[in-house]
Amino acid sequence: MNILSIQGLQKRFGEKSVLRGVDLEVPQGSIFGFIGKNGAGKTTTMKTVLGLLRADAGEILVNGQPVQYGQTSTNRAIGYLPDVPEFYPFMTPREYLALCGESLGMPRASIKERSEELLTLVGLAEEKHRIRGFSRGMKQRLCIAQALLGNPLLLICDEPTSALDPVGRKEILDILLSVRTQTTVLFSTHILSDVERICTDVAFLNDGKIAMQGTVASLKVLHPTQDIQVELHNPEDATRLLAAFPAATRTDQATLTLHGDEQLMHTLLSFVTQQQLSVTRIERLEPTLESLFMEVVS
Repeated sequence: MNILSIQGLQKRFGEKSVLRGVDLEVPQGSIFGFIGKNGAGKTTTMKTVLGLLRADAGEILVNGQPVQYGQTSTNRAIGYLPDVPEFYPFMTPREYLALCGESLGMPRASIKERSEELLTLVGLAEEKHRIRGFSRGMKQRLCIAQALLGNPLLLICDEPTSALDPVGRKEILDILLSVRTQTTVLFSTHILSDVERICTDVAFLNDGKIAMQGTVASLKVLHPTQDIQVELHNPEDATRLLAAFPAATRTDQATLTLHGDEQLMHTLLSFVTQQQLSVTRIERLEPTLESLFMEVVS
């Protein structure tokens, strides 16, 4: 079942067409990476899903219910982490979550229990300071707790790691990975290594349309790489191999990467055997999300 379904979504801002027929299916229980260059329309898509922008054409269903601009009943099923979260800086994390819980109509006992559970999840259970002193990473973690407070079926995160250092990025990604049993996660990003690390499904947004989507595993099978990597026992053999295959690139002193089809692989194996080169490893490299993305945007 798809928790989010988008069909034919179009959106213009004046003369600029940002979304030109977006079709997107987000399976329930997935961690879904929504990938695109800066300015590709990822935030526009998400704000339209949230009913904050009016679509010019198309249909959006959240948990089977249609999204309507200005009538955001479908947002009861959604938790949202914006790219730059805003808070009341004079509050503590518990005070802020209590305010959010009251706005959701949650009983006080449920707010307290759920707040403690979520603050523990995001690593802020021992934090007593006011939010004004929080780092960017701490604010992102608190915003995840706020977004999960109402037990949403879909957690939407807009560029959740873009302004964080490596440690902060890892913390956020670990949290998103850990909540997969509680909710479906949809997050937009242009940081492909983040998607590679935790996502089960991906979609590439390019030129206002979805250029490619599916599970990470299936896309890699459908779009195999043409790169072959050879690791030799010593640098002298690598030099001999490079002389025979000058189009190869030298990754390090004893490793070469070649680009070619199965015929090249056969030629390479034949040369290695005839020259009696000492080889540690020869393998066809698995495609990366970066290579798939470059295939889409090039």
